[in-house]
Amino acid sequence: MFVSGEATILHADLDAFYASVEQRDDPRLRGRPVIVGGGVVLAASYEAKACGVATAMGGRQALALCPHAIVVPPRMSAYSAASKAVFEVFRDTTPLVEGLSIDEAFLDVGGLRRIAGPPVDIAARLRRQVRERVGLPITVGVARTKFLAKVASGVAKPDGLLVVPPDGELAFLHPLAVERLWGVGRVTAAKLHEYGISSVGEVAALPESVLVSTLGRALGRHLHALAQNRDPRAVVVGRRRGSIGSQRAIGRGPHTPEGLDAVVVGLVDRVTGRMRKAHRVGRTVMLRLRFADFSRISRSHTLAHPTSGTAEVLVAVRALLANAQPLIRERGCTLVASPWATSTTTPPCSSSCRSTRATPTPSTRRSTRCTAGSAPRRSPARCCSVAARGSRCPCCPTDGSYRAVAAVSSRNRASTSSSTSV
Repeated sequence: MFVSGEATILHADLDAFYASVEQRDDPRLRGRPVIVGGGVVLAASYEAKACGVATAMGGRQALALCPHAIVVPPRMSAYSAASKAVFEVFRDTTPLVEGLSIDEAFLDVGGLRRIAGPPVDIAARLRRQVRERVGLPITVGVARTKFLAKVASGVAKPDGLLVVPPDGELAFLHPLAVERLWGVGRVTAAKLHEYGISSVGEVAALPESVLVSTLGRALGRHLHALAQNRDPRAVVVGRRRGSIGSQRAIGRGPHTPEGLDAVVVGLVDRVTGRMRKAHRVGRTVMLRLRFADFSRISRSHTLAHPTSGTAEVLVAVRALLANAQPLIRERGCTLVASPWATSTTTPPCSSSCRSTRATPTPSTRRSTRCTAGSAPRRSPARCCSVAARGSRCPCCPTDGSYRAVAAVSSRNRASTSSSTSV
């Protein structure tokens, strides 16, 4: 990707999304500390955050920090409707929208200057339209790269707008704490602090080899690039999420194995149902548990073949839960989550038409071609989605075979191509 000389990438992030929806819908909650969720804090308004309340905190601890907070149950349908309304505003602003989650997205407005004005005016208009049409506050960061735009929106919260000019990028980035870098969590931050590294500028001053030896090859290179604001990623439209999951807070208990099994059955049924509805399959099953002391563990199992069947997934999750029972008996359990790592595939339209599309790496350009036609197709999923509705794929031959052609480019050698039946 060619990085533009102008700050044209917007990162739009709704402020305290769940809590803001509750305050919008109930005027009595406005200006007051609001906690969404009972046993576990799903979201907190900025009035509650000022008291020290944080997401994923236990309900008792949150109320101890903010006794006058108002606790409301979550209303997922209301949050989903609000998210859809906000994304309509995004798409009315620019067709280049890459959703990151239910409440944030990247927008590329680089080609809109003549018809919509400079990026800063577009960002201000976006914030105003979200407030007027949806009734929610939103923060927008504007920069040349996705990474820096996201950092800018984090700094500008709540309900702010921050533009990072191209000639002031490193001056803005380097004084920030290392926790602002993507990929730096609590463990990595603690390791960096042990070496006396606390700011992004100190990371940027280190040779890449030092970061690699300290943090590992992948993370070291990643952080060294971000600290120099090297992020060539483009805004990608239509990217599908890589995992589907569900979780349930169950309180401090005690909980019997039978009760936990009932929770797992409900989670698995919900996740696999969503996968089938979205025409997704996957191989990696994950089980996440949170204990009474707020520590967490994750366990995973990879199946032999991709599936979205409830029975197959339930067997794997039950096995993971059985292996974790000694820890549960010792430390208690307050939350069960069952994320499911999915592939970017759709169910095949026939046994011989296995339309699998791997996620391309930055160095891979992938186009797809039906064996019956000569024009590249934009997505193999479109081929099979026709047959999934009960019709024969109009572009595949009668046997339903499908051929993907991948062209792989390299800096150091000429481009090569390979043809793989999938």
